[in-house]
Amino acid sequence: MMNDPTRPKPLIAFALGGGAAKGWAHIGMLSYLKQAGIKPELICGTSMGAVAGACYAADKLDELRKFAFSMTKRRMFSFMDVRLGGGIIKGNHLVGELNKYFGNTRIEDLDIPFVAIATELATGHEIWLRDGPIVPAIRASFAMPGVFSPLDIDGRWLTDGALVNPIPVSVCRAFGARIVIAFGLTSAVYLAKNQNDDFYEQELAGDKNATADMIKEVRQGLHKIKTPEPNIGTVTMASFNIMQDRIARTRLAGDPPDAIITPNVGHIGAFEFDKAKELYDLGYEAAERALPSILNAIRNVGA
Repeated sequence: MMNDPTRPKPLIAFALGGGAAKGWAHIGMLSYLKQAGIKPELICGTSMGAVAGACYAADKLDELRKFAFSMTKRRMFSFMDVRLGGGIIKGNHLVGELNKYFGNTRIEDLDIPFVAIATELATGHEIWLRDGPIVPAIRASFAMPGVFSPLDIDGRWLTDGALVNPIPVSVCRAFGARIVIAFGLTSAVYLAKNQNDDFYEQELAGDKNATADMIKEVRQGLHKIKTPEPNIGTVTMASFNIMQDRIARTRLAGDPPDAIITPNVGHIGAFEFDKAKELYDLGYEAAERALPSILNAIRNVGA
C-alpha cells in the first residue's frame, strides 16, 4: 500500500513518539482525536508509538486499551522472559500477546498506511518498516537497548527506533503528509511549537509576585535535595531518556510538526506500565487541549 504510486499523498499524518510505559498515553490521545473526527491517512510510530499506532491502523485500539488497563505489577512480571543475551528480556511473551491481536496481518494489508521506525545496530541507520508481518516490525521498534534483545529482520539486527528518530515527524514528511500531528512524550516537544494559543495562560502567568516566590522556593529547595546513589537500572533508563530527548530536540527543530500533543507524564516512570488508566486520561485531556491548534493547522492548509 505504501509503495502504490497511484495512491494520493496523505493530508493528515500522526507521528507517535517513544516513551516506554508513558506510551499508554497514546491510547488516550488517539481515542480523543478519533471521537473529534480527526483521522489520519498515515501513521508513523517509534517504539511504544509503533505499538499504539499499529493498533489504531488495524482497528485494535480498544483491545490495546483493555490490555493496558488490565496491567498490574504482578502481570508485568509475567511478560518478562528474562535471559542472558542481547537484552535482559527476550520478548517472546509480549510477541505472543501481540499475535493475539494481529495474527498474520501484514503492514501492507492495513486500511491506514503504517510505518514502524527501528535502528540497525551494525550501521546506526534509521530503518522504515513499511511492509511485511506487522508483529516483528513492532517488536523491533520497541527493542530498547539492554532491556529487550534486538530482532533479526531480513538479515539486519534491529533495535529501538528512538535511538535515531524519537518522534518520526520527518518520516511523515517523506511520504508527503501536508499536516503532521506529533504525539510527544519527552520534554523536547515543548521546544518545537506551542501546543495551542493558550499554552502560557497558566495560573501564575501575569502574577509577578507569585512567580518570584515560586522561583525563590525552588532555589532554596535545591540545596536541601539529597538522593542516594542510583542503581544500574535507573542510570540506564535516565541515560536513554537523556539521549532520546536531545535527539528529539534536534530533529524537531529542523522539521517541526504542524501541531503537537504533549501530555504531562514526566512524573511517571519508564516501567510503570500499571498506571495505564492515569496515562490514558492524561493523553485524552492533552489531546482535548491541543484540538484548537490542530484545527488551525488544518484550516491553514485549506486556506
